[in-house]
Amino acid sequence: MTRYQTPRAAAPIAALLATAPLALAQPLDFPEGAAIPRSMTPSEEAFVALNPIRATPSRSAPPALVRTPGEYEPAEGIIMAWEGPDSWRTILAQMTREITTTGDAKAFIFVDSAAELTSASNRVAQFGADMSRVQFEIKRTDTIWARDYGPRYIFLGSQPDGTGGVRAMVDHTYNRPRPNDNSLPSYWANQRNEPYFLIPLVHGGGNYHLETGSPAGIGHATRLINNENPGLTQPEIVQLWKDYQNLDTTLYDPYPAFVDSTQHIDMWMIVLDDDKVMISDWVNEPTASWAITSNNAAADFAARGFEVFRVPAVRSGGTHYTYTNAVICNDLVLVPFYTNTTASQFNDDALAVWQAAYPDKTITQINCQALVTSAGVMHCIVKHVPAPANGDAPGVYMTSQNDAPVIGPGDLVQTAWLFDSPDGVTTADLLLSTDGGSTFPTTISAGFDASAGSFEWNAPDIGTTDARLRLVIRDADGNESFDDSDLSFTITGNACVADLAAPFGTLNFFDISAYIGLFNAGDPAADLAEPFGTINFFDISAYIAAFNAGCP
Repeated sequence: MTRYQTPRAAAPIAALLATAPLALAQPLDFPEGAAIPRSMTPSEEAFVALNPIRATPSRSAPPALVRTPGEYEPAEGIIMAWEGPDSWRTILAQMTREITTTGDAKAFIFVDSAAELTSASNRVAQFGADMSRVQFEIKRTDTIWARDYGPRYIFLGSQPDGTGGVRAMVDHTYNRPRPNDNSLPSYWANQRNEPYFLIPLVHGGGNYHLETGSPAGIGHATRLINNENPGLTQPEIVQLWKDYQNLDTTLYDPYPAFVDSTQHIDMWMIVLDDDKVMISDWVNEPTASWAITSNNAAADFAARGFEVFRVPAVRSGGTHYTYTNAVICNDLVLVPFYTNTTASQFNDDALAVWQAAYPDKTITQINCQALVTSAGVMHCIVKHVPAPANGDAPGVYMTSQNDAPVIGPGDLVQTAWLFDSPDGVTTADLLLSTDGGSTFPTTISAGFDASAGSFEWNAPDIGTTDARLRLVIRDADGNESFDDSDLSFTITGNACVADLAAPFGTLNFFDISAYIGLFNAGDPAADLAEPFGTINFFDISAYIAAFNAGCP
């Protein structure tokens, strides 16, 4: 299988283990095959009481130009962990079959050892998976609940209309004392050479759903996040999601813990599209506080113009039976059904609601009775890997020259980029604009190695304050895409130092105005006369002389 390729040197990947140091001498044990619940066990609660989980500080700045894709967007594949008793692994095997066939996606399955890889491979093959789409990763995990500890993907360098960009990961400190689970995202980022950012929050990924948007999206979570991060105010928490994922987040009161021990939003809501949502309807307890929470959320979505679908939810024997905890994978939706007497009477109703919500998708029910009693269902045990933003064409994001630098003629300049292409890249071209990106008539260099992640070039002597770069990148099949630098920058050319504004080649009032702006701002581009390093009357005089002399 071809590995994902992005220039390692350019990706800010940190192999972090995002948990606070543990004070107890004996670490917690997660026996192989044990049914570790999604919620904390009593021993974990005791452990955390003595060893509070604290967010690991981020070691890199928040990303720029971010778009966070929804789960309803095209998927490359689904991450799962081969954990739990045999009944749970049967569910994983069934899901793998559907994901790799009807779902037209890959299954990325984490196993603890080579021996477990063999047994897992045999099991999913026995259930009819397309084995050419199954990729096993030998990396120890503690539990099956990948939704809560796995990475959330973002697109870096996404355009204002929401298109383009390269895939990257945002991680958090897992809200459980499960170190092998917590380290999975940084491991995965290194395996795929993808940029990795650590958001300084204690969090469980199932407590987040989102709508994509352009340029910003909207997130949804419960106020469980406030309890998990007592050192932060609610506005500070919301701002972190804005900084790292470009999402404006709405917070809801969580269900009471005796109703749902996780208090995660994915147990009662799922966003189906940019204008469509599904929310639980507590058919047996319509006046309960948690039913009112769901009803209010449904009303809020409807007021925003969403098509709102309501699907049954019930409680029985201390278990929360949900039908919103489903997996959307391209044209496939995996929906749970149950054998519990109280819940099973709603299996057909739930299927009908899902079919009405997604008439063009295949809705497949899987028996999740063995899993739901541990406080989660199928959405809780997967994490989505989105498809590349540019389809078959390689994605590219230029990471340099985005801060409006001032470059002198002849200066050696390094342009750096990230790319996103599972099949690799071949050549790249670097083009220059002097009119703010309207045209790119100047080729700085063509046909250089696109996989290098950076290229050095000498700035031409052109004299412009409206320069932009375009990096064109292509793969072996000739598919190509490009990215432009975000802001105009200056090249202080000597050929016509007075020509500072469009239309270039003609000196007029606009050039004088541009120079006055540079001078008043103390911009180095206004420094035209000795003593250099100081902008004063002599520079004004030099500019007037150059203006009067005209352009050659």
